[in-house]
Amino acid sequence: MMKTDELITMLARGADAAEPHALQRRYVIALGWGAFGTTLLMAIVLGVRPDIAEAARLPMFWMKLAFPAALLAGALLATVRLSRPGMRLGRVPAAIAAPVLAIWLFAAIVLLGAAPAERPTLFFGDTWVYCPFIIAALSVPLFGALMWAMKGLAPTRLALAGASAGLLAGAGSALIYSLHCTEMAVPFLGFWYVLGMSIPAAVGAAIGPSVLRW
Repeated sequence: MMKTDELITMLARGADAAEPHALQRRYVIALGWGAFGTTLLMAIVLGVRPDIAEAARLPMFWMKLAFPAALLAGALLATVRLSRPGMRLGRVPAAIAAPVLAIWLFAAIVLLGAAPAERPTLFFGDTWVYCPFIIAALSVPLFGALMWAMKGLAPTRLALAGASAGLLAGAGSALIYSLHCTEMAVPFLGFWYVLGMSIPAAVGAAIGPSVLRW
């Protein structure tokens, strides 16, 4: 049986020395391989839109990329903080909510300014039936890599951590999918893209307590 003095000495020294920059290294690996897997999956199954050179000249194309990129940045910050016990989220939830609220406001302005006959097209586009599910499916490589990275760290709020990792994967997937998707209407992006990113976030929240337990 271990004596009290031995236990105190072990705790003072630390059972194992923490690897320097372990958190950053795990997430660089996870994001790199996850993004590679999602991009490869998109390229093989869907491909890049054929008119991307012409679309890149339109401001709306860059706004379409900026929206999931902004969510990705907020979700990454949340995921990193939730990987450490005792870290507070602070203003991170507001940073995640801000781009969503902004695009919803923009979508409302667009819909109110459009003729009633044009509104269904602006909202549903041509791909609403499968767009959210494609975003969710493409997020699988990223989601798996991020859950691996987080499980090797020390999350304590497991459902919230899983949701954060899922949102990060969904935002990355939506960003990559944007290179294929031809939808450009703000109301479409504000609803169907958000729904697609919410699916892996919901899955992460559901499986986080079991998968991330340590």
